[in-house]
Amino acid sequence: MAGAVAGTRAGNEAVSVAAILQALSLPPEVRVDRRVAKKMLMEHGAPTAADKRIIQEGVDEMHWVAALKPMNIGVPAFRDSNRDYGEITVLTVALRSGAKARLTELIHRAIPYPVLLLSSQEAAVTFTVAHKRFSQGEADKVVLDGGVIGENLVDGAALDVAFLASMALSAQTAENLYTLYQGWVDRIEALSVARLTGHFITPESPERASERRTALVEHARLEREIVRLRAQAGKEKQLNRRVELNLGMGALKKELAKVMDRLRWSGHVD
Repeated sequence: MAGAVAGTRAGNEAVSVAAILQALSLPPEVRVDRRVAKKMLMEHGAPTAADKRIIQEGVDEMHWVAALKPMNIGVPAFRDSNRDYGEITVLTVALRSGAKARLTELIHRAIPYPVLLLSSQEAAVTFTVAHKRFSQGEADKVVLDGGVIGENLVDGAALDVAFLASMALSAQTAENLYTLYQGWVDRIEALSVARLTGHFITPESPERASERRTALVEHARLEREIVRLRAQAGKEKQLNRRVELNLGMGALKKELAKVMDRLRWSGHVD
């Protein structure tokens, strides 16, 4: 049965990278603890000169923390026509002030395996994940399957404490490395939902996780559209057009309220 925790952010101090790694409860056998050279990232994750610059200027230090494989955690690999999950990589990266937002995506792209990435920048620590699949256009190449999913973590906030408590390796579905990684994806998405609903709820089933994921995407789309219309209305000088834009915002807000109901329902929050 999924559990719910209500809470709000209590301050703005970030959870430490060490605390997050401790919450994962990784066994000693998986540890690598090796520094990753920026040259490797630029060779494998920077298709353009601009991307190479983003890596060169944005990365301060990066470490390969752990490699989760069938031989060291006893969880089978997974392979089908879309993907090959024979390993999950855990990385930490310290980013410089002013590092571009695209840098996180470039790091995920550079590694051929699914990655748990802990990024620290000034007072923020971000936990990101991203599925991988075979490229449809280039043989033997792996690309991102969808976007990067992530959340900043706040020390002491009830939602973040509950999230970390759910992230232990032993708490994930371990049918294979794909379901293991998906468990971490689901929990980060659960934290994203919790930011909106005030309740952190671990997923009850893959079906509920999928419904929640769809609602999250729709929520983000509607919020972007409302912001766009609000900006247009603020600049519009014709009264009739402002009325149309405000009516459009009103309709979108009703849709947004329905999506919020779906997000609450997806976790059985009354």
